[in-house]
Amino acid sequence: MAIHLAISNKNKFIVFKMSDHEDINSDFQGTESGAAKFFPQQCSALRKNGHVLIKNRPCKIVEMSTSKTGKHGHAKVHMVGIDIFTGKKYEDICPSTHNMSVPLVKRTDYQLIDITDDYASLMDDGGEIRSDLIVPKNETGEELRQKFKSDEGVNVTVLNSMDEEVIIGIKPGTK
Repeated sequence: MAIHLAISNKNKFIVFKMSDHEDINSDFQGTESGAAKFFPQQCSALRKNGHVLIKNRPCKIVEMSTSKTGKHGHAKVHMVGIDIFTGKKYEDICPSTHNMSVPLVKRTDYQLIDITDDYASLMDDGGEIRSDLIVPKNETGEELRQKFKSDEGVNVTVLNSMDEEVIIGIKPGTK
């Protein structure tokens, strides 16, 4: 038995033929949704306190300065950014007319339910619980542990960008 499949694409036909010895029950692997993690933006449109990718790390822009056009014709933008996850300082220089990548940064608030083995159990507004975030080993993490031990209701803010997530803030909540 042979199966023929024709697909039309702008007045062109592609014909596939499957012979008897080929397996009809082929295994197809899935892929990601294709959602972007960043988008391009002209360097001159970036602003202080905005976000940018420097050396493939999502950074908050803390300093920007623009030089005048030189003999090669482009004004240059000097940027200093702080990595939003590690706090490390990065610098970059880019012609003002060129594009740079801007990461998509999302903040989400959760209610703290429990802390077990340095992992925080968090509940979102829809009642979904997640226990995959490590309590940070910094001042925010210490304050979070202290408030949890004293049985205070705590809400946390989680920052998400470029497939990384971290707890960055604490707010009073209900217990």
